[in-house]
Amino acid sequence: MRYLILCLTCLSLTACVDRSVSETLPEALRVGTPATVFATTTRAREPDGSYGSRRAEALRYLELTVSIPPSHTPGELEFSYADPNPNKQFVLADVTEFSGPQDLKSRLRGVEDVILFVHGYNATQSETAFRAAQLTHDIGIPGSTFIYSWPSQARGTGYAYDLDSMLFARDGLETTIRNLKAMGVKRVVLMAHSMGGALSMEMMRQAELREPGWSKRNLEGVILISPDLDVDLFRSQMNSIKSPPDPFVVMVSKKDKVLNLSARLRGTADSQRLGNITSVDALAEYPINVIDTTAFNSDAGSSHFVAATSPALLAILSSVRSVSSTFGPDRPGIDVLAPPSTRNPDGATEIVLTETGQAQVSAP
Repeated sequence: MRYLILCLTCLSLTACVDRSVSETLPEALRVGTPATVFATTTRAREPDGSYGSRRAEALRYLELTVSIPPSHTPGELEFSYADPNPNKQFVLADVTEFSGPQDLKSRLRGVEDVILFVHGYNATQSETAFRAAQLTHDIGIPGSTFIYSWPSQARGTGYAYDLDSMLFARDGLETTIRNLKAMGVKRVVLMAHSMGGALSMEMMRQAELREPGWSKRNLEGVILISPDLDVDLFRSQMNSIKSPPDPFVVMVSKKDKVLNLSARLRGTADSQRLGNITSVDALAEYPINVIDTTAFNSDAGSSHFVAATSPALLAILSSVRSVSSTFGPDRPGIDVLAPPSTRNPDGATEIVLTETGQAQVSAP
């Protein structure tokens, strides 16, 4: 109860800040390292040019330039909504909205690899761009970085609104992937965090019902990080997908405090969410990799996003990334943690990462 009261207090304080508006500072690039983040969004554009929580029927296409501060260290993500300091903080340097997918296609000419990041609950568009830039920079992921920005209310008290928006956003995410493939992108890796994992699974499920095998044909890999998703619901979705993309990775932490709160809000405090499961037995029949990052919880800035906020884990992922030089004829770097020869060919593989960087591989 004490933890729940503390969380609600923090949520009420963050609700007072208008996080949808971030200052654009072109001169930040004089000191920072530029990172290009392409975006598609179903957020409506506001009169001040920002993209907030209102839902838009039409998909918009954007190019955002993020300045990564020279003082940046892996796992950190410092930014400000007003008067940002480009020497110490991530800064939005430029935002360009394309008139349509054809303009985006011209910018992607020759691009073969895309990592598509889907944010979770309580997130703004700028924050998502910063996180995607930080994560791809720290790990050294090649190819182009994309975000799918769905209309989160970006308030601690907006969980119910975000649930509806997540379902609303399924078509836009599917259209984004279809458009990327139509533009000539050969390999799309879908990386989703928290409620974004639920969105990604729902999107794949609906696409599979129309076109069996769609997910594996269009996605080179799927990485769900701390998915805020009921385990029974995930099983139902996987049963519809049948033949999922390979690799299919679920990153979990048994000490994820946010997912514990999510379970309490649903009145299921004794159950677990997919992102903090303690056993993979319920997933045994699915050809997926479940990576347990619990050992890095104390090193992480967020127990709900260990993969992006633990310097030690980021160093391991960066090292693994360098082993696999491309998403291309090889495989996404994270797959090197459990090469096909060590995995369960008939179902789930559990990979427990230790603080020393060792991967203990087992099958239920």
